[in-house]
Amino acid sequence: NLAPLCCCPHPFLSSSARCRLFLNQRKKGRKRSKASAMSNSASGMAVCDECKLKFLELKAKRSFRFIVFKINEKVQQVVVDRLGQPGESYEDFTACLPADECRYAVFDFDFVTDENCQKSKIFFISWAPDTSRVRSKMLYASSKDRFKRELDGIQVELQATDPSEMSMDIVKARAL
Repeated sequence: NLAPLCCCPHPFLSSSARCRLFLNQRKKGRKRSKASAMSNSASGMAVCDECKLKFLELKAKRSFRFIVFKINEKVQQVVVDRLGQPGESYEDFTACLPADECRYAVFDFDFVTDENCQKSKIFFISWAPDTSRVRSKMLYASSKDRFKRELDGIQVELQATDPSEMSMDIVKARAL
């Protein structure tokens, strides 16, 4: 007695054996897809709760002019590195970025439009100087999107490898 023709690679197995084989293959497929989904969600560093809270204070209460974040590799998290007080300037902000280490930063930029309106935009700056370690640059690049998703309210993104790429003229042009 011949088994009916089907797309099963084993047409001579009994129907119950084919069913068990099919279910086992589906389970393996689900395990693989769960594992790949886990690896995708794990790309990038975890974000410390303090980062989110300080960003909300900057956005809502204007408690800070800027926040500099760094990746702490020991705890595998993005943490707050420095808080800029409301009276500090853009020059103070750029001066606090290390010359040979990567950082993320947000800056609350106040400006006046051509129509003479006072406005403010929140910049996300990814700082990766050429002199920083390659491993560090890769770590910051792979974690950037996940970190940015955690900070709701970023209006402009800027990537810089040296101070000239984030000069005041460039910031003003991007804000308008």
